[in-house]
Amino acid sequence: MLLETSQSAFSHPDYIFEPKIDGHRLILSRQGGDTRLYTRHHNDCTMKYPELFDLAEDNIVLDGEVACVDRLTGAIDFESVMERFSARKAEKVLRPSATLPANYIVFDVLRYKGQDLRGWPLMRRKQLLSSIDFSNPRISVVPYIEREGKRLFAEMVDRQLEGMVAKRKESAYVTGQRSPAWQKVINWSYSEVVLTGWKKSEFGWLAAITDPAGRYRPAGVIELGVTPTQKQAFYSVIRPFVTGEDRDHVYVEPWIRAKVKMRNWTKRGLLRSPVFVEFVV
Repeated sequence: MLLETSQSAFSHPDYIFEPKIDGHRLILSRQGGDTRLYTRHHNDCTMKYPELFDLAEDNIVLDGEVACVDRLTGAIDFESVMERFSARKAEKVLRPSATLPANYIVFDVLRYKGQDLRGWPLMRRKQLLSSIDFSNPRISVVPYIEREGKRLFAEMVDRQLEGMVAKRKESAYVTGQRSPAWQKVINWSYSEVVLTGWKKSEFGWLAAITDPAGRYRPAGVIELGVTPTQKQAFYSVIRPFVTGEDRDHVYVEPWIRAKVKMRNWTKRGLLRSPVFVEFVV
């Protein structure tokens, strides 16, 4: 079940509100003592997270997020779980499972003891989920509060977490569809960048920021949030200021500035998932 995006936090007596975990979606299925793990795109990623194999319960299907925690700060670290997910060779999977263990934060139960629960109302599924003993310290259930969405979101902002999820109490689980019954509210960060070029093969504006020495350094590629009118405005004025190109990019003088929103800064100092907001005059 996918989430629609809400533009702002809200409170409502018909909804519960959960912290949004900054990891990647994971379906866990355990049947006959065999655990299988899948991404939301149905890719089998079972061998990526061996620390999640052991469960006390059998004949169960769970939905949740897999995430890693930075050992120094104690904060959920999206880049670490992506490092785990991208590992290919066996030794690169087994070693991080000890040094950078994954955690599975469960928010729904879809099947249990042979019964399909997706048609049950959310709160009935939540009640069942709270009674299940996983007997695995790496698996836990996400907390939630009722009604007070704005208060939870304010706490997520204070803690610099990704945001929150709002779910209608009576919602069924609708596979593969976005629904206003489940909504995400992102805690965006904002930055001003300069546009230094564009991608040739597909749409994308190259972004840069100023370093302490006053030089421009690359900060990522803006691919989202740009309307056809804004694209036309950019290309209509920038072409006389092209300074060069290579196989993949065209480069321009850095004089057009833009405001973007993003999830956060990566460890390499790049914008994570930047979305264009507006040109800066």
